[in-house]
Amino acid sequence: MQDGPPLPLHLERLSWKQIQDLQAGGMRMLLLPTGATEQHGPHLPVNTDSVIAGALAAVASAATGIPVLPVMTYTVSAGHTGKWPGTFSLRHETFLHAVNDVADWMSATGWDRLLIVNSHFGNDAVLRVAVDQIRLRHLGRLQVGMVNTFLLSASVQEAFFTDADDLHANRSETDLMLHLAPDTVDMSVVEDDPDRTAGTVFSHPVSQTSLNGVTGRPSEGCALRGAALFLDMTAALTSLASAGLVEQPPLDPSFWAEVSRLPRI
Repeated sequence: MQDGPPLPLHLERLSWKQIQDLQAGGMRMLLLPTGATEQHGPHLPVNTDSVIAGALAAVASAATGIPVLPVMTYTVSAGHTGKWPGTFSLRHETFLHAVNDVADWMSATGWDRLLIVNSHFGNDAVLRVAVDQIRLRHLGRLQVGMVNTFLLSASVQEAFFTDADDLHANRSETDLMLHLAPDTVDMSVVEDDPDRTAGTVFSHPVSQTSLNGVTGRPSEGCALRGAALFLDMTAALTSLASAGLVEQPPLDPSFWAEVSRLPRI
């Protein structure tokens, strides 16, 4: 018998037989964390978004028993341009194909629910397209959803956007990293930089809006506030994931199963 609190179920650490046993026991849902590998100002590591997504998904997995897939760490970070070293980006279509491929293999190997846990705003548009493609291509076979971790609840959103609307490497992300991975944060070189996007008409890449890769006030970062924020975020994500275990389409299949014919998406 396991002592202590439940542990997350990392799918990559299980054998196919253990995975088969999970499915036989009724578990058919997976969590997919998506982060990034990109500059996060002078003080935060380039894996910041991946650390946050992975940590949140792991806690939700432990609380719900839902297995968590490996974090997707190379995603869409092109908006940061090549101004600062450390950023690596996939093309939008590459990331879109990758998420679709994961979903296709899920469906082919016995899974029927997927919740994407995204911690990088640059992934949002592509993931919304991916969700639309997946839900239609696997209609009636695979349910899919996506949540942005910085929008998990009203209180979480307020914490993230308190010092910038176009935030990056700001106070909240620094709070979280001081809590989750303090050995990777160097507050001796932290620099604030204001949000310059208020009133803009066009969408400008980070190189045109930030002097140092930061947007916000990371100098105010606090590990205790990060711990409280992380607790708030994990509670919200766990609640969503738990609901996803049992959610069914609002209408019975008799209303849509035979009439929702679509060309290949």
